[in-house]
Amino acid sequence: MRIELFNSDYLNIVELNTTGDNENYIKGDSESKYVEGEVFNLFTSCFENAEKLYEFFGSTKYNSRKIVPLRNELQNRLNVFLKISSLDEFQEHLNQVFLGQEFIEELTTEDKNWKENWRFYCDKLIKLNEGFIEIVDKCIEEQLILWVIGY
Repeated sequence: MRIELFNSDYLNIVELNTTGDNENYIKGDSESKYVEGEVFNLFTSCFENAEKLYEFFGSTKYNSRKIVPLRNELQNRLNVFLKISSLDEFQEHLNQVFLGQEFIEELTTEDKNWKENWRFYCDKLIKLNEGFIEIVDKCIEEQLILWVIGY
C-alpha cells in the first residue's frame, strides 16, 4: 500500500487534478497527483464535508467556494494526526474513520509488524495530509479549480 501522492501508474486511485477550468479538466494530466483508494478513504470525510455532492467514482469540483472549506477540513484532520502519541490512539482514530478498518487490514497484510511501526505509518499519513493541503493552498493562491476523480 502506498501512503503517498504518486503518478498514474496504478488503478484503484483517486486523482487530484488542478489543470481544468469550471467545466472541464485534463484527465490524467502529468501535473495530477494520485492516491491509492484505501489510503484516500481515510480522508474521504474531509472531501465530503467540504462538498456535499462529493462522488468517489466520478469527478468532484472544488471551486473558490469549496476549496477553503476543504482546506479547513484537511487542517482539522492534520491536527488530529499530529496529536496521536500512541498505538492505541492511532488505532482508535483509524477505527473511527470511514473504512479505517480496511486500511488496518491492508497494513496487516503488508506489514505483520505494523503495530511496532505505527509511528512510521502515522508520519506517512501526516506527510500525505500536508501534501493535500499544499495542493489546496496552490489552488487558493493561483485561483485554480481542484478536481478530485476516483477510478
